[in-house]
Amino acid sequence: MSTILHLDASARSTDSTSRKLSRTLLQGLQNDGDQVIYQDLAEGLPLVTETMIGAYYSPAAERTVDQREIITVSEALVDQLEAADTIVIGLPMYNFSVPASFKAWIDLVARVGRTFRYTDSGPVGLLEGKRAFIAVATGGVAVGSEADFLTPYVRFVLGFIGITDVTFITADQLNAKGDESVESARAQIEGILGEAA
Repeated sequence: MSTILHLDASARSTDSTSRKLSRTLLQGLQNDGDQVIYQDLAEGLPLVTETMIGAYYSPAAERTVDQREIITVSEALVDQLEAADTIVIGLPMYNFSVPASFKAWIDLVARVGRTFRYTDSGPVGLLEGKRAFIAVATGGVAVGSEADFLTPYVRFVLGFIGITDVTFITADQLNAKGDESVESARAQIEGILGEAA
């Protein structure tokens, strides 16, 4: 039995290619008895504030009631990540990079002492041994092109917190390729599920 964390970031609740692909992938990966934790990032997450940063850097035992309360969401999101064996993310490209909702999630889970730590040789991620699958949908940008700031950022930031086994499923240039791009992404998913079988 494993735990799968499923995140969606598209502002579209319907007709979202990234949501459809992440759901298809999740259904293929999920086995009987697996636990799925779902988080719709588009429903809104708090942005990091000075007070939150102060709470992050305060020892847990010394945090005030207000400090503990203001980082409740961050603590819950980190708990979800720690519990997960596999992370499935539906991620559209907005203006060449990630949606603000996903960036807010990153800012809430990239926590010193929780998901990474500083060492004499630099930061080290603490969430090793997990795998992540990212279903990316773009309107006009080719994934891997010079205008793609999404995939290198996501790969780097997940690696920063220790998640280095990252696979992208791409339905890119949907405005031009449409169904062809979606079918390509579905074939990529079938390939992943075939390897996992």
